[in-house]
Amino acid sequence: MTRPPSIPADLWDAIPRDLRPAIAAVVSGLEARIADLEARLNQTSANSSRPPSADPPHAKPAPPRTPTGKRKGGQPGHPKAPRVLLPADAVVPLKPARCRRCSHRLTGDDPAPLVHQIHEVPAVRPHVTEYRRHRLTCPGCGATTCAPLPADATGGYGPRAEAVCALLAGGHRLGKRAVAQVMGDLFGLPISPAAVCDLQGKTAAALAPAHAAALAYTRTRPANVDETGWKQGRSRAWLWAAVTTAVTAFVVRLTRGRAAFDDLVGPAPPVLTTDRYGVYTHLPGDQRQVCWAHLRRDFQGMIDRANAGSTVGEDLLLHADILLGHWGRVRDGTLTRAGFRSRHVPWVRAEVRSLLARGAASACARTAGTCRELLGVEASLWTFASVAGVEPTNNAAERALRHAVCWRKTSYGTDSAAGSRFVERVLTVVASCRQQGRDVLGFLVDAVRAARIGTAPPSLVPTGP
Repeated sequence: MTRPPSIPADLWDAIPRDLRPAIAAVVSGLEARIADLEARLNQTSANSSRPPSADPPHAKPAPPRTPTGKRKGGQPGHPKAPRVLLPADAVVPLKPARCRRCSHRLTGDDPAPLVHQIHEVPAVRPHVTEYRRHRLTCPGCGATTCAPLPADATGGYGPRAEAVCALLAGGHRLGKRAVAQVMGDLFGLPISPAAVCDLQGKTAAALAPAHAAALAYTRTRPANVDETGWKQGRSRAWLWAAVTTAVTAFVVRLTRGRAAFDDLVGPAPPVLTTDRYGVYTHLPGDQRQVCWAHLRRDFQGMIDRANAGSTVGEDLLLHADILLGHWGRVRDGTLTRAGFRSRHVPWVRAEVRSLLARGAASACARTAGTCRELLGVEASLWTFASVAGVEPTNNAAERALRHAVCWRKTSYGTDSAAGSRFVERVLTVVASCRQQGRDVLGFLVDAVRAARIGTAPPSLVPTGP
């Protein structure tokens, strides 16, 4: 029986020979368990699928930097961000009366005067429209008739007030009590948290057509798909996101399974970029792109375990960086997609396949398991090279979810299905309008007003091709 390296030779010699196999097995099992626990303890967002928000403080310290001698701030070549000139409400001409050198009297106009604007926020007070409904008695039959309210005057708050409450929540992650406080502090509008909750329910109904159209649109375009945990009442839920180049759609469901995925992408989705969560495994190889950012973290995890699989991890990470480096040239226009596909993908793919086969035979069980899993989806590692509009990572979906995750951490989710409908719909509007450079508040106001008076709602779907 070979002595385990962790047991000193003199102690091993003192153990009876018939007990040595059992002791060696126990020691090996404990060592494997300790190694696994240490690997889990050392997991961060850089070497696993953990989100950055789960990293402990200073989990990834910044590398030391050598002083460059340059001053702080923007460096030469950095694009400027000048203040935007707005239409002026008042113009005050400033003309010098005398020459600054000889004091000669000056007259005339400068055809191109220097413009200096002062931007101020106006004092805001609620605009109150008071409807006085007269009740008149008929002289003929004696019945009393009261004048009805206009269609857009239902409830106690106007379309803009309702839209602002929705934007403060969905766009700026404020809770109902905070929304009520901001409405009072900024606009002098008294409103209770219960009234904010009631308005959010009405906003959710007003946004239903826009959300349905956005969801239908994302189901027909290549999309980045991801999900994150949510909470609905006492139940665990998940927030799903599908991100295309022009529209982002969200849904909240009580399952992380196939049914929720089908609700998001429909029965026949186009190419989807995803991580390696099991619900995506039914997608054909040419209909799915596995995220290379997640692969890089897995390769870094192999390296950080510092065992028999580390060498394979180093080689895989090197080839991943080579591949993504060339893809960066495709994105900036210095390399065509056809050139990338013909000159760079074939040899990188052959090397990666060979390294994965080597890793699958590694003595490190976790490295071997990861490599075997990647060999099973190997065809989905390269879809982006041949399908236009497909990216090699699902970073767009992760970025879209980050705003929602921050909201979840302060709001603790939603209390009901009605609250989840508001969340998925307002997040869809906020994300899509910002993608398209549209006015979020303006869209919300138009949607609320359309729902009140029964006109056609605004759409998030682009009108072009």
